Amino acid sequence: MIGHELGGRYQVIERIGGGGMALVYRAHDILLNRNVAIKVLRNQFVHDEEFIRRFRREAQSAASLSHPNVVSIYDVGQEDEIHYIVMEYVEGKNLNEIIKERAPLQVDESIRIASQICDALDHAHQNQIIHRDIKPHNILIGRNGRVKVTDFGIARAVTSTTITQTGSVVGSVHYFSPEHAKGVTTGEKSDLYSLGIVLYQMLTGVLPFLGESPISVALKHLQEEFEEPRLLNPLIPQSVENVILRSMRKNPDERYQSAKEMLHDLETCLLPERRSEAKAMFNDDDDEDRTRVIPAIKPLQRGLGSRGGGDDRGWREEEAASPGSGKAKRGRAVLWVSLTLIILLAMGGVVWYVNAKLVVNEVAVPSLTSKSFEDAKTALSEVGLIAEEPPLQVYNPNYDSNIVWKQSKNPNTMVKEGTHITLTVSTAKVLPKLPELSTKSYEDAVKTLIAAGVEQGRISQDPRFSEDYPEGQVISSEPAAGTEYDPETATIKLIVSQGKETTPIPDLVGSTQQEAQAKLAEAGLVLGEIKEESSFTVDKGKVMVQWPYEKGDTASPGEKINITVSTGYPPEALEYTFNVPVTPSSKGKKTKIRIIYADARKDGENQEWGIRTIAKNQMLSVNLLLAPNKDGSISVYQDGEFIATYTIKYADAKNGTVPQPELPTEPTPVPTQAPTDVPVTSEPTIEPEILPPSTDNSGNTGAVNQTGFVTTNANDKGKK
Repeated sequence: MIGHELGGRYQVIERIGGGGMALVYRAHDILLNRNVAIKVLRNQFVHDEEFIRRFRREAQSAASLSHPNVVSIYDVGQEDEIHYIVMEYVEGKNLNEIIKERAPLQVDESIRIASQICDALDHAHQNQIIHRDIKPHNILIGRNGRVKVTDFGIARAVTSTTITQTGSVVGSVHYFSPEHAKGVTTGEKSDLYSLGIVLYQMLTGVLPFLGESPISVALKHLQEEFEEPRLLNPLIPQSVENVILRSMRKNPDERYQSAKEMLHDLETCLLPERRSEAKAMFNDDDDEDRTRVIPAIKPLQRGLGSRGGGDDRGWREEEAASPGSGKAKRGRAVLWVSLTLIILLAMGGVVWYVNAKLVVNEVAVPSLTSKSFEDAKTALSEVGLIAEEPPLQVYNPNYDSNIVWKQSKNPNTMVKEGTHITLTVSTAKVLPKLPELSTKSYEDAVKTLIAAGVEQGRISQDPRFSEDYPEGQVISSEPAAGTEYDPETATIKLIVSQGKETTPIPDLVGSTQQEAQAKLAEAGLVLGEIKEESSFTVDKGKVMVQWPYEKGDTASPGEKINITVSTGYPPEALEYTFNVPVTPSSKGKKTKIRIIYADARKDGENQEWGIRTIAKNQMLSVNLLLAPNKDGSISVYQDGEFIATYTIKYADAKNGTVPQPELPTEPTPVPTQAPTDVPVTSEPTIEPEILPPSTDNSGNTGAVNQTGFVTTNANDKGKK
């Protein structure tokens, strides 16, 4: 088939599956340029005209279905002896593969899958189509999680024509309904029974009925009870188990009446108010398919009589063979009649005696619920009944341990004395163990607990810093994983990682080394590498730079922060004191003198030296910091008017050749043009509190700068 082109448009690419009736191939629809799945009947069925006729009719019926959870059928065709159906191609896996890989599935995932299957069945049933072969192999799960039910129509054709073929059983006996196993007409409720088995298998990972042969499995569907799913998986909520119990009732009348009714139950069974509902109970007394024990009846030994006795036949033969006198004949007759009467009387006595011994009085079954097993046993003994031992033990949340909550015969039912009554007593609640949650995120852990029956209001989180767990992941739980807990009452605390603990980085720039170390210690950080560099802008001993973290960054406690400390001005820096001659605007008049300077320091452009009020000619000393690439300049203002600018070159200052202006002789110097980069429109409104060092008329000043350089002035005559 591979490489073959069916119908002139379907190029067969590869085989992707197959079953007892057909093989499935992936093909490419050349006309519509899409992948399709083609199901081809096996060769052994191509000559069965009745099967082919029904196969086509049912495939055409299935093609009428249009539902997002049903695999769409695109085409039905025949080419020579090849009968095929063209269907939607679903990329993904079938449910049987998923169950084998990771069963039991999560409760919410199982309910989601079962709900989509049930929705598909509801659509099919409304269109008078019964699937009849619901099983995980026919459920496809796409990569997007969409559930698709396939093989609609083929199942009906199979079961209606080939179920009795010699030497084979067509269909999936593990998912048969009891009526299917009997061979009677199956309907919608048969599909719901099969869906219940699929849900059972998803939640427990096993099938409810297993056997050595298909016949033995079919008999178990008819006669035996399956193990309740919560006994295999305690994480299944009672409401979900009730869905399975009802859908798998052997009597179809006790199942869901429609797929819509079952779908509603599936959609609501995980609601918080339903999770702890009471277990669904059913009356098995009238179940005809239930296994019954019938005592053997031994036939009574019949005596010799006129109907079968050998003597009677011999007498008749003798009478016929020896016709004697009438008198002898009448004598023998009287004898035999007498013997017959005696035998009949004896037999009547025996019958009366047997009846007297076999007839048993009937008594009413007492009400035994809410009694302890011992009390119930005594109550049965008082009326001549027997309690079956040991009793059935099944947990019931509404009854204490060892209390009867179910009896095999209803109260006031009339039964023979000596009848055995089966009692069901409640056991101590089987508590599940808290699962391991430390590999999950907080959201996934909450979903797991909710699926297990824990209300979200009883789940809390405790955020903690962690070096080993990423942010948002559960570190541990209280109670710990593996501890028994009651999902209906337990309060669960999840310890959740906040990631690594961090602390804000303080600003160290401008601090001394000791101050920086104290700030880091207060923040839980450690002082790391310390470098030293010269600086024109940062005072000696102060932090210039911090790395690798700056102010506003965050780091883990104990992280090392490195700093660079200023060693003061570089060796080539030169401090120079320039004496500025100033004079009042008129002799004896108080005049405000404003000085602005620029040098190599940070923000060295247009720095305010200050304002001095003078009434006589004098020299004002201005300390400058010069560098090889940065000269100094001083601008003087008199009552807000620009007077003069002095430029001090680094080379001249170093060599002691800076020109020194003379003290003016005229009261008011002639103004020159003000420098364009110096604001001259107004003067500061507030005089500085700290004035520059005073000088006398000789201009002698002396100071030691921060680097230890000796300042020079114009009177040093070039000496440093």
